[in-house]
Amino acid sequence: MAQDEHPSHSTNERQPLLNHQATDSGEGGDSRDLVSFHDGDGENPRQWSIHKKMVNVFIIALMSILSALASSMFTPGIEQIADSLATNKETVIGCTTGFVIMLGIGPLFLAPLSETFGRRVVYWVCFSIFTLLQIPSALSPNIETLIAMRTLSGFFGAVGIANGGGTISDMFEPKERASIFGWYLLGPLLGPTLGPLFGGVIVQRLGWRWIFWVLTIICAVNTAAGFFFLHETYAPVLLQWRKHKLEKDEHAPNKYRFEGEDDRPLRTKLIHSLGRPPRILLQPIVLIMSTYQALIFGTTYSIYTNMQPIYQDDYGFSTEQVGLLYLGPGLGFLFAVWFLVPRIDTVYNRLTQRNGGKSKPEFRLPLCKHWIRADTWLAILVRLDGRNYYIDSFEQYAASAIAAGALFRSLFGGAVPLIAPLMFEKLGYGWGISVFAFISVAIAPAPLVFFYYGGKIRERFSVEL
Repeated sequence: MAQDEHPSHSTNERQPLLNHQATDSGEGGDSRDLVSFHDGDGENPRQWSIHKKMVNVFIIALMSILSALASSMFTPGIEQIADSLATNKETVIGCTTGFVIMLGIGPLFLAPLSETFGRRVVYWVCFSIFTLLQIPSALSPNIETLIAMRTLSGFFGAVGIANGGGTISDMFEPKERASIFGWYLLGPLLGPTLGPLFGGVIVQRLGWRWIFWVLTIICAVNTAAGFFFLHETYAPVLLQWRKHKLEKDEHAPNKYRFEGEDDRPLRTKLIHSLGRPPRILLQPIVLIMSTYQALIFGTTYSIYTNMQPIYQDDYGFSTEQVGLLYLGPGLGFLFAVWFLVPRIDTVYNRLTQRNGGKSKPEFRLPLCKHWIRADTWLAILVRLDGRNYYIDSFEQYAASAIAAGALFRSLFGGAVPLIAPLMFEKLGYGWGISVFAFISVAIAPAPLVFFYYGGKIRERFSVEL
């Protein structure tokens, strides 16, 4: 229905970074009626029932965990793949590099598209293609085909990671967002951990090609669930639908408008939206925090891709036993989500209350400042605090902000495992892994700096989005 009021979105987290390009939104004499959400509006994603919200969260979390599973599931079979396709182990690792790099590049396109056409259609199309690409991966006759299929899979499989944060931002208020986001983020974190565990069993008992057949089956089920149960959450798209329905029912073209409506030609909107993630990436808060996350990502994949040579060659572990080693980080992630992540909302709400009820994105960072902790705790807190910081800073364009942060993280995480074996060969595993520790110590003060000066930095480096 038409209401002369603004959509009921939280405004105290809107920051100077959101300098919108001028569009006709009713100012300057526009007499069209304003279409918006109202209190108790069942079509407003933030006023849906918790059950309806969690169905969406579950489906996109499953998309994210499956793409993350696919990134590492074949690592226990690297030697078997190399022998089967007449190549070497270093070339097979290139399958992970292509996949992980595309996990970073994909969101640069998929996130802006979701802010133009809506979240649901992008999920549908991309995950359908991701599912189908597992078939040629299973049938690959040579390493070139496998690398090409894996690289394409990474691009389309990035959809859950690209748009998940934006979808959660669409549905949940800031005061409750971190806890929900923590459970969603558990998928991308557990995926690389559980992938080798399941992959080890499959490789040893069925052969490496069955990894991709299993992925095909599971991804097909998730895609079907998305078609039937996934709901659109992006407010501008929902209001656009409402506007068109009202005008059609009343046979009154161009009678209504909605806040932030963009009447520019589609081509112009696409060009502008696709340039949004790079503009956000150049923001100091995003560039530095994504570097922090990239370090964790690169460390994780460097260790994961070298588990097999370390424990099979030096300690005589079987393929299944190597897979079981990944349970340790997985349990650490579960502990962090269960006990630590809820504290993020607690701290955020307490600081907001102390600040006279006015929230700031920097209130997400206190737990991230405590960087001397177990590696798995650090990984989930830095990634979760960082992403919530992006969401609160760029609320309407949360998906693009997360995409910007994911780019550098995935490029680093994809490239480092290629050079890690050489580094370990020259320095040994002890000093080689310590290199990551030394770099992390150098960048560790970043959250502390942003906690105290983030607001001024964001205001100084504000951009038109």
